[in-house]
Amino acid sequence: MAYDESREMYLETILILSRKSKTVRSVDISEYMGYSKPSVSRAMGLLKDGGYIEEDYREGIVLTKKGREIAENVYDRHITLTKMLEALGVDPKTAADDACKIEHFISDTTFSAIKAHFKKFGE
Repeated sequence: MAYDESREMYLETILILSRKSKTVRSVDISEYMGYSKPSVSRAMGLLKDGGYIEEDYREGIVLTKKGREIAENVYDRHITLTKMLEALGVDPKTAADDACKIEHFISDTTFSAIKAHFKKFGE
């Protein structure tokens, strides 16, 4: 995959879908993300080659330990940033959309500070 952002978005999507359904398939990812099936298929091949996912006919697409760590990190950022923006008065849809953009580029240092702030003040 050319960009970490793209990889992160796919891994996060797999994590989200796996929490909703026992089996995640490429078609589910395609529908969720609004991407073409060939694009998703290519991405799954790259994720598999990179050791981020495993694919099985019966079990579908499953995150490896390496893939799950990245997916959970990105998802945590998404949830935390969405809550922060909502606390600032941003409507939920805009907050979620903006969090999705920010989550891939914010430094670990800044994100840790935001998370600590919200934990400290119980928000």
